[in-house]
Amino acid sequence: MDSKLQIISGQYRGHRLFLPPDARPTQNRARIALFNMLESGIIKDPNAEMIIWDAFAGSGAFGIECLSRYPRAKVIFTDNAYSSVATVRRNLSMLRIGSWAEVMHRDAIGSVKQFAPDVNIVFIDPPYDHPNLGKSFMKHFLRVVKKGTILIWEQEVGSEIEPDTKKWAILRDKVYGRARFLILQKI
Repeated sequence: MDSKLQIISGQYRGHRLFLPPDARPTQNRARIALFNMLESGIIKDPNAEMIIWDAFAGSGAFGIECLSRYPRAKVIFTDNAYSSVATVRRNLSMLRIGSWAEVMHRDAIGSVKQFAPDVNIVFIDPPYDHPNLGKSFMKHFLRVVKKGTILIWEQEVGSEIEPDTKKWAILRDKVYGRARFLILQKI
């Protein structure tokens, strides 16, 4: 395995992850910063039951990190690329994680009605070369998401799209290299 992408903390800490071809994973340092933000008061009880959706899963690094850190988390992984779905399954199999994870070859936007009403946290990081995917996802997501849901939106610096602050509270807005992390909560 030539990947430097690894699980940062929790029971799977240090395990390296496989990457799908042409992946642009969130770098380890940026994920460390993201989880530090989440655990500085946004996630109030890491031992609580929660449903997390890794909507544009790629390698599944975000969702697997959640499974590693939060013992009662259930994670839904969706991606419309077969190679990404296969990679997520390979990573979960390597770590022997399965009962708390669901992996589907599905379009994130097309899955909003099914998953958005029940999730506590959703992570979106659409491909940087398609910044309007995030905007489209948000449009559909807003129609069905419940109050209090946390949305983490990774965007490429220089292609930022601002959320509707009448519908979302901005909990954090930070830049790490090429990545901007918006952590939002539905009002």
